Amino acid sequence: MHPLLSLLKHQGARSTAELGRLLGTSAENARRQLNRLAADGLVALEARATSHPGRPRHIWSLTPLAHARFPDTHADFSMRMVHAIRQTFGENALSRLIALREAEDRQRYTNALAEATTPAVRIGRLAELRSQEGYMADWHRNRDGSFDLIENHCPICAAAGSCVDICAAELGVFQSVLGAATIRRTEHIICGDRRCVYRITVPEDRAGTAGPA
Repeated sequence: MHPLLSLLKHQGARSTAELGRLLGTSAENARRQLNRLAADGLVALEARATSHPGRPRHIWSLTPLAHARFPDTHADFSMRMVHAIRQTFGENALSRLIALREAEDRQRYTNALAEATTPAVRIGRLAELRSQEGYMADWHRNRDGSFDLIENHCPICAAAGSCVDICAAELGVFQSVLGAATIRRTEHIICGDRRCVYRITVPEDRAGTAGPA
Protein backbone atom coordinates (compact mmCIF):
# COMPACT_ATOMS: atom_id res chain seq x y z
CA MET A 1 0.00 0.00 0.00
CA HIS A 2 1.41 3.38 -1.00
CA PRO A 3 2.06 5.51 2.13
CA LEU A 4 0.17 8.47 0.66
CA LEU A 5 -2.95 6.33 0.30
CA SER A 6 -2.65 5.25 3.92
CA LEU A 7 -2.18 8.87 5.03
CA LEU A 8 -5.26 10.02 3.14
CA LYS A 9 -7.27 7.15 4.60
CA HIS A 10 -6.25 8.04 8.15
CA GLN A 11 -6.10 11.83 7.86
CA GLY A 12 -8.76 12.65 5.28
CA ALA A 13 -8.34 15.15 2.43
CA ARG A 14 -5.11 17.14 2.65
CA SER A 15 -3.10 19.62 0.58
CA THR A 16 0.13 18.73 -1.19
CA ALA A 17 2.19 20.63 1.39
CA GLU A 18 0.44 18.93 4.31
CA LEU A 19 0.98 15.50 2.79
CA GLY A 20 4.64 16.30 2.19
CA ARG A 21 5.10 17.23 5.86
CA LEU A 22 3.27 14.13 7.05
CA LEU A 23 5.36 11.97 4.75
CA GLY A 24 8.59 13.69 5.81
CA THR A 25 9.45 14.90 2.32
CA SER A 26 9.19 18.02 0.19
CA ALA A 27 5.95 19.28 -1.28
CA GLU A 28 7.43 18.84 -4.77
CA ASN A 29 8.24 15.17 -4.14
CA ALA A 30 4.79 14.61 -2.68
CA ARG A 31 3.23 16.29 -5.74
CA ARG A 32 5.12 13.97 -8.12
CA GLN A 33 3.89 10.91 -6.23
CA LEU A 34 0.33 12.26 -6.06
CA ASN A 35 0.31 12.92 -9.79
CA ARG A 36 1.34 9.30 -10.41
CA LEU A 37 -1.42 8.08 -8.12
CA ALA A 38 -3.89 10.37 -9.89
CA ALA A 39 -2.84 8.90 -13.24
CA ASP A 40 -3.75 5.49 -11.82
CA GLY A 41 -7.16 6.81 -10.74
CA LEU A 42 -6.41 6.48 -7.01
CA VAL A 43 -6.48 10.11 -5.88
CA ALA A 44 -8.25 13.23 -7.08
CA LEU A 45 -7.47 16.93 -6.68
CA GLU A 46 -10.31 19.31 -5.88
CA ALA A 47 -10.64 23.03 -5.15
CA ARG A 48 -12.28 23.79 -1.81
CA ALA A 49 -13.39 27.27 -0.80
CA THR A 50 -11.84 28.75 2.33
CA SER A 51 -13.14 31.23 4.88
CA HIS A 52 -10.58 33.78 3.69
CA PRO A 53 -10.69 35.82 0.46
CA GLY A 54 -8.49 34.66 -2.36
CA ARG A 55 -7.77 31.47 -4.21
CA PRO A 56 -9.49 28.24 -3.13
CA ARG A 57 -7.52 25.57 -1.29
CA HIS A 58 -6.55 22.58 -3.45
CA ILE A 59 -6.70 19.26 -1.64
CA TRP A 60 -6.21 15.60 -2.48
CA SER A 61 -8.61 12.81 -1.54
CA LEU A 62 -9.01 9.10 -2.21
CA THR A 63 -11.16 7.91 -5.10
CA PRO A 64 -13.59 4.97 -4.79
CA LEU A 65 -10.97 2.85 -6.58
CA ALA A 66 -8.46 3.64 -3.82
CA HIS A 67 -10.97 2.93 -1.04
CA ALA A 68 -11.55 -0.48 -2.62
CA ARG A 69 -7.88 -1.33 -2.09
CA PHE A 70 -8.37 -1.39 1.67
CA PRO A 71 -9.61 -4.77 2.93
CA ASP A 72 -13.33 -5.37 3.22
CA THR A 73 -13.22 -8.78 4.85
CA HIS A 74 -14.86 -11.29 2.48
CA ALA A 75 -17.21 -8.50 1.35
CA ASP A 76 -19.17 -10.39 -1.30
CA PHE A 77 -19.43 -13.56 0.78
CA SER A 78 -20.59 -11.64 3.87
CA MET A 79 -23.26 -9.77 1.94
CA ARG A 80 -24.54 -12.94 0.27
CA MET A 81 -24.54 -14.75 3.61
CA VAL A 82 -26.68 -12.04 5.20
CA HIS A 83 -29.09 -12.26 2.28
CA ALA A 84 -29.21 -16.07 2.39
CA ILE A 85 -29.92 -16.21 6.13
CA ARG A 86 -32.64 -13.59 5.79
CA GLN A 87 -34.28 -15.38 2.86
CA THR A 88 -33.95 -18.92 4.22
CA PHE A 89 -34.48 -18.56 7.95
CA GLY A 90 -36.09 -15.16 8.30
CA GLU A 91 -35.24 -11.87 9.96
CA ASN A 92 -35.47 -13.32 13.48
CA ALA A 93 -32.73 -15.85 12.77
CA LEU A 94 -30.48 -13.11 11.43
CA SER A 95 -31.16 -11.02 14.52
CA ARG A 96 -30.23 -13.96 16.78
CA LEU A 97 -26.93 -14.45 14.94
CA ILE A 98 -26.09 -10.77 15.26
CA ALA A 99 -26.96 -10.90 18.98
CA LEU A 100 -24.64 -13.90 19.39
CA ARG A 101 -21.79 -12.03 17.69
CA GLU A 102 -22.53 -9.01 19.88
CA ALA A 103 -22.30 -11.12 23.04
CA GLU A 104 -19.01 -12.68 21.93
CA ASP A 105 -17.50 -9.28 21.13
CA ARG A 106 -18.71 -7.86 24.43
CA GLN A 107 -17.08 -10.66 26.41
CA ARG A 108 -13.83 -10.44 24.44
CA TYR A 109 -13.54 -6.68 24.89
CA THR A 110 -14.54 -6.87 28.54
CA ASN A 111 -11.76 -9.37 29.20
CA ALA A 112 -9.22 -7.28 27.30
CA LEU A 113 -10.16 -4.09 29.16
CA ALA A 114 -10.36 -5.70 32.60
CA GLU A 115 -7.20 -4.04 33.91
CA ALA A 116 -7.81 -0.62 32.32
CA THR A 117 -8.53 1.65 35.29
CA THR A 118 -9.58 4.94 33.64
CA PRO A 119 -11.89 5.81 30.72
CA ALA A 120 -8.93 7.19 28.74
CA VAL A 121 -7.02 3.92 29.09
CA ARG A 122 -10.12 1.87 28.26
CA ILE A 123 -10.86 3.87 25.12
CA GLY A 124 -7.23 3.69 24.04
CA ARG A 125 -7.18 -0.06 24.53
CA LEU A 126 -10.48 -0.43 22.64
CA ALA A 127 -8.99 1.53 19.73
CA GLU A 128 -6.00 -0.85 19.71
CA LEU A 129 -8.31 -3.87 19.60
CA ARG A 130 -10.36 -2.39 16.78
CA SER A 131 -7.21 -1.61 14.79
CA GLN A 132 -6.12 -5.23 15.18
CA GLU A 133 -9.46 -6.19 13.63
CA GLY A 134 -8.89 -3.96 10.59
CA TYR A 135 -10.80 -0.80 11.54
CA MET A 136 -7.75 1.50 11.43
CA ALA A 137 -8.93 2.99 14.71
CA ASP A 138 -7.64 6.00 16.61
CA TRP A 139 -8.86 8.16 19.48
CA HIS A 140 -8.38 11.54 21.11
CA ARG A 141 -9.73 13.63 23.93
CA ASN A 142 -11.63 16.80 23.05
CA ARG A 143 -11.32 20.13 24.83
CA ASP A 144 -14.71 19.68 26.49
CA GLY A 145 -13.48 16.45 28.14
CA SER A 146 -15.32 14.09 25.80
CA PHE A 147 -13.49 11.48 23.71
CA ASP A 148 -13.71 10.51 20.04
CA LEU A 149 -13.18 6.90 18.99
CA ILE A 150 -12.43 7.05 15.27
CA GLU A 151 -12.58 4.17 12.81
CA ASN A 152 -11.07 5.15 9.46
CA HIS A 153 -12.04 1.89 7.77
CA CYS A 154 -14.79 -0.71 8.05
CA PRO A 155 -13.69 -4.23 7.05
CA ILE A 156 -17.30 -5.46 7.10
CA CYS A 157 -18.82 -2.48 5.30
CA ALA A 158 -20.63 -4.55 2.66
CA ALA A 159 -22.41 -6.69 5.26
CA ALA A 160 -23.17 -3.68 7.49
CA GLY A 161 -24.63 -1.84 4.52
CA SER A 162 -27.09 -4.67 3.91
CA CYS A 163 -28.01 -5.07 7.59
CA VAL A 164 -28.06 -1.98 9.80
CA ASP A 165 -28.50 -4.16 12.90
CA ILE A 166 -24.78 -4.97 12.67
CA CYS A 167 -23.90 -1.31 13.30
CA ALA A 168 -26.50 -1.03 16.06
CA ALA A 169 -24.99 -4.08 17.77
CA GLU A 170 -21.51 -2.57 17.51
CA LEU A 171 -22.70 0.59 19.24
CA GLY A 172 -24.32 -1.54 21.94
CA VAL A 173 -21.03 -3.36 22.56
CA PHE A 174 -19.15 -0.08 22.98
CA GLN A 175 -21.80 1.19 25.38
CA SER A 176 -21.56 -1.99 27.43
CA VAL A 177 -17.78 -2.17 27.75
CA LEU A 178 -17.35 1.57 28.45
CA GLY A 179 -19.84 1.53 31.29
CA ALA A 180 -21.27 4.86 32.46
CA ALA A 181 -20.22 6.74 29.31
CA THR A 182 -22.77 8.18 26.90
CA ILE A 183 -21.93 7.25 23.31
CA ARG A 184 -23.33 8.57 20.05
CA ARG A 185 -22.18 8.04 16.49
CA THR A 186 -21.41 11.38 14.83
CA GLU A 187 -20.06 10.09 11.50
CA HIS A 188 -20.98 6.86 9.72
CA ILE A 189 -19.30 5.26 6.72
CA ILE A 190 -22.42 3.57 5.39
CA CYS A 191 -24.19 6.94 5.41
CA GLY A 192 -21.54 8.34 3.10
CA ASP A 193 -19.07 9.74 5.63
CA ARG A 194 -15.33 9.12 5.28
CA ARG A 195 -15.13 7.32 8.63
CA CYS A 196 -17.11 6.26 11.68
CA VAL A 197 -16.72 8.48 14.74
CA TYR A 198 -18.11 7.77 18.20
CA ARG A 199 -18.39 10.70 20.63
CA ILE A 200 -17.93 9.36 24.16
CA THR A 201 -18.96 11.50 27.13
CA VAL A 202 -17.86 10.32 30.56
CA PRO A 203 -19.23 11.65 33.89
CA GLU A 204 -16.75 14.15 35.34
CA ASP A 205 -15.98 12.07 38.40
CA ARG A 206 -14.87 9.20 36.14
CA ALA A 207 -13.06 11.10 33.41
CA GLY A 208 -9.58 10.04 34.55
CA THR A 209 -6.44 11.09 32.77
CA ALA A 210 -6.35 12.84 29.43
CA GLY A 211 -5.90 10.96 26.17
CA PRO A 212 -3.45 11.78 23.38
CA ALA A 213 -3.62 15.18 21.76
